[in-house]
Order: sequence, then structure tokens, then C-alpha cells
Amino acid sequence: MHPVPTALAQVDREKIYQWINELSSPETRENALLELSKKRESVPDLAPMLWHSFGTIAALLQEIVNIYPSINPPTLTAHQSNRVCNALALLQCVASHPETRSAFLAAHIPLFLYPFLHTVSKTRPFEYLRLTSLGVIGALVKTDEQEVINFLLTTEIIPLCLRIMESGSELSKTVATFILQKILLDDTGLAYICQTYERFSHVAMILVRLFGFKVFISKKEKNMLEQSASSASTLLLSGWSTG
Repeated sequence: MHPVPTALAQVDREKIYQWINELSSPETRENALLELSKKRESVPDLAPMLWHSFGTIAALLQEIVNIYPSINPPTLTAHQSNRVCNALALLQCVASHPETRSAFLAAHIPLFLYPFLHTVSKTRPFEYLRLTSLGVIGALVKTDEQEVINFLLTTEIIPLCLRIMESGSELSKTVATFILQKILLDDTGLAYICQTYERFSHVAMILVRLFGFKVFISKKEKNMLEQSASSASTLLLSGWSTG
């Protein structure tokens, strides 16, 4: 028997409950966001705890909405970016958990992140914000669940990913490519892309354009190119077979 670790685990759990309660208060929220984001990998049921606790998701969404005025004009500071990204990290936790994913989609919470994906500023706070936002969408598609693809196809995620693949940072390009690849490897997603010539040609031309510059890229981007190659091959072969 090892009672000490059990006691420590109980103390940790009580701290988790305390931090979740502190999310409801603007005075204590910032520290609670930081502490909970650190614990999201070590507390398996953190997502249901966040989702079912009163006012918690509303507090996280408030953190996101509070940043909107700093997007245009682009005045986002490193402190603001770090704080909202801690909130996004908790939403990613909710998005990736099987007990909360469906409700997360039904509430259309990913749409709150899209204004961040529209930003084009190259400063570090904005790059970090885009990458963390993409991480939430990436956590959704990683599950390979049909309801995720169906939801994303009703949004503008495909053009957003394509734009980031063209002009984003290396890490953002990799995550955006992963998201697009997951959509293209799904029969419903592929059929959606190939539904009209305009949609198909837009996606295909951008993927081909990426390969046109492959001679200039670094070895670190090899994995991203391989993902793009898989996406492009799937898309182009499907387009030719249905054309």
C-alpha cells in the first residue's frame, strides 16, 4: 500500500476543482488558466469536468472574444496571446475527449477560433495564436470521426488551411496540412472538394503550387510535403476519375 501518492492525488484533484471554480472570476482566471493548461495531459477526465462545471465554457469563450479587438488592427501582445492560448489549450482538451466532443461541435465552438485563423500578422504572438487555434481543429480531425468532417465541411476551414499552407509558419503549415489531409482522406470530404470544378481547381492549384517551390524548402518541411503529396495525389486522381 502507498497511501502518500493517493493523498497527493487527492490534493491535486482538489486543486483542479479549485482552479475550475476560479475560472468564473476575472480576478483569479488568469492563474487558473495557466495551472489547468499545465495539468490537461495528466488529468484524464479534465474535459468532462470543464464542460459540466457551471460557467466554465462561457469563461473560456469570453477569453477568446476579449481578444477580437486586438486582431484588427493587429495589436496583440505576447501576454494577451499567452493567456488566450491557455484558454485554447483547455478547449483542445474538450475537443479531443470522446465524452465532450459531440457537444463541443453541437455548440459550434470551433467557429469562435476562425477569426484567429484569418489573421496574417507575422509577429510571434499571432503565430502562436494561429498555431494553437489550429491545434484545436487538429485534435478534432485526429479522431477520424464522421461528425467532425461533416461539421468542418459546413465551415470555411478548407480555404483557411490552404492560405496558411501557403504563407504560414513551418509549424502552422504542418498542422494545416494535416487537417486538410484528414478531410481529403475522408470520402465525404473528398466528394465535397470534387463537387464543383471551381472548388476542385482551387484546392488542386494551391497544392500543385506548393510542389512548385519544393526545391527551395528545408529538410524540416519534408514531412509536411509528404502529407501534401498524399493529399494532392488523392485529390487529383479523384478529380480525373470523375471528370
